[in-house]
Amino acid sequence: MREIVILGSTGSIGVQALEIVAANQDKFRVVGLSAGSGNLQLLFEQAKKFSVPIVGTTAEKKMYEGYEGYEGIAGELQVIDGANASSEIATIPCDIVLNGITGSIGLGPTLAALGVGNKVALANKESLVAGGDLVMAFGSDRIIPVDSEHSALYQCFLSGKRSEVKQVILTASGGPFRDLADLSGVTVAQALAHPTWSMGPVVTINSATLMNKALEIIEAHHLFDLPYSAISAVIHPQSVIHSMVEFIDGSTIAQASPPNMKGPIAYAIADGHRVAKATPPLDWNSKHTWDFAPLDSAKFPAVDLARRCGELGGGLPAIFNASNEVAVAAFFAGEISFTQIVDIVEESVQKLGSQSPITIRDISDVTAIENDARNQARLLVQERR
Repeated sequence: MREIVILGSTGSIGVQALEIVAANQDKFRVVGLSAGSGNLQLLFEQAKKFSVPIVGTTAEKKMYEGYEGYEGIAGELQVIDGANASSEIATIPCDIVLNGITGSIGLGPTLAALGVGNKVALANKESLVAGGDLVMAFGSDRIIPVDSEHSALYQCFLSGKRSEVKQVILTASGGPFRDLADLSGVTVAQALAHPTWSMGPVVTINSATLMNKALEIIEAHHLFDLPYSAISAVIHPQSVIHSMVEFIDGSTIAQASPPNMKGPIAYAIADGHRVAKATPPLDWNSKHTWDFAPLDSAKFPAVDLARRCGELGGGLPAIFNASNEVAVAAFFAGEISFTQIVDIVEESVQKLGSQSPITIRDISDVTAIENDARNQARLLVQERR
């Protein structure tokens, strides 16, 4: 029986993880949950259903005391509230902490979990983008990736020696606009209509701009200790091949499964073991056509920008990520156009890049860099209103 903590339990990753637990109650026991204040009812329903002894929420006590779901289990449940709730929940002794939080607020809980000796199933890519050196200082053996692309690479690497790897290839669906020439009039509703994946709204917008793939390239650099020259990406609309590893003898090993996050989540929380029927298999009795095409860097400049930020290092990836979070929020609010998202990120990087520290010493450095980047991005949003 593996004891797990789930951070971001009411989000897409957290909900699917709990579905896996429900289907495998002989394998997993949930000992802690955390979530924001946006869906307290669901959080307390999850705590009751899975008999979780302790939960964390950013909501203040006065916000959740009146919830019927909370009142029904108040005597059996410990609640930690406040801004650091997820970091506190992450320190509960367990076999693995699944970090399904979206955004760079997930970095603190990742470091908290690693700091007390917990393993981390990492779905929060921003932890590695903003604080990769801090996270990887705990050792790569303490982290199992949950992103489908990095889970695929993790599995493909088992096919050969690390010294035999020539390059890795991340696949990208291309989002809803891979075949649209003019992106200037894209609406929020159109950007949220992903043709392949069902994800949270921020991740879905990041997929539409290919910012998600940009972040994943930086993530892969840290996770697998690879130079950026050995990390590439291709468009694969069907999202069946999740990533590939090319070896020096010309062989390429690919990991294939339906576009479903339950496979990677189950593989991670089971510590690299396979959970039966985690996700439906491919139907090999049906005809399949899989397409691959190069990325259009002119149309989707986020990937090249991420690569430049990653190669220069220091605080640039944190600036890149934080300014994107502001720009995406502004797009949701109707303050900027779709194409201005990456424009604002690039201009923020240009304006703050020369001030960025060469070395990130601790999380306070990351916080300071991100605060500056968010302020800069907000000014750029105001200019474009």
